[in-house]
Amino acid sequence: MNEENCVNFISVVVPVYNEEACLEELIARCVESCENTGKKFEIILVDDGSSDRSTAIMATAVKKHSDAVVSCILNRNYGQHNAIMAGFSLVRGDLIITIDADLQNPPEEIPNLVSAAEAGNDVVGTVRQQRRDTLFRRFASKIINKITQQATGVHMKDYGCMLRAYRRNIVDAMLQCNERSTFIPVLANGFARNSCEIPVAHNERVAGNSKYSVWKLINLQFNLLTCMTTFPLRMLSLIGLLVSVTGILLGALIIVMRFAYGAAWAADGVFTLFAVLFFIAGFQLIGMGLLGEYIGRIYYDVRARPRYFIETINGRRPESKNREK
Repeated sequence: MNEENCVNFISVVVPVYNEEACLEELIARCVESCENTGKKFEIILVDDGSSDRSTAIMATAVKKHSDAVVSCILNRNYGQHNAIMAGFSLVRGDLIITIDADLQNPPEEIPNLVSAAEAGNDVVGTVRQQRRDTLFRRFASKIINKITQQATGVHMKDYGCMLRAYRRNIVDAMLQCNERSTFIPVLANGFARNSCEIPVAHNERVAGNSKYSVWKLINLQFNLLTCMTTFPLRMLSLIGLLVSVTGILLGALIIVMRFAYGAAWAADGVFTLFAVLFFIAGFQLIGMGLLGEYIGRIYYDVRARPRYFIETINGRRPESKNREK
């Protein structure tokens, strides 16, 4: 192992949203897994506006592991990726690992991510093996992964797994990005020299249901495509060209059929006219919607409001700094 690739300090960032049923177990297993690496470590728990006992459990963990656990409380719910960015602003390690709080990704995989990073990778992604999600979730994830690969040009197999590792310089680069909508796995790969994916185990949820409903998954995909790439606009141009060519060919066909079968063909052309009008009108509305998405992104970015607001930090050592963004 190259000396410069050696990891000395691990920061584990955990976004928490109403996870009281499994949070204590998660913290205990994260602490044990980090201790098994033989490295210095810290675990930063970011409460994303929970309404259950999650914040109380976090406070207890800070008292129990005062030298290792940091509790960061956001004033309201900002979403998973913004909560992770809040955690990034507090890290001190040279390798930062993100993991969900629902225990579907076992904390025991942390040493494997450290080993992959020490092999010379700036970003370590993961691929969930034998996923315990529903058939719909697996199918939707597969479609989203394919679309994301084509749209961004970053070919990773599993964008939905938040169990990932990032070198400190990658995290610092992401913190300098000011866009309001962020998809961390793709953004990180844009700064990485070397990246890889490793297989990891995947478990069933310990309790509760996924925080991502069907609508939230659709919204996440729109956010991804419009905040990280202009691919939809390019696709819109290609579809527009296709519609134009189709219109020319259809016009030529109507003329030929008109002379061949007379005006009675297709009800004197009324139905054909309506079909063409509905097709073009629908395409225009789709185009306006996509343009509206991008204009909306510009609007939010120009206002430059913070991604999040940190209300309280517990367990933070005096020499650390809070970088609100």
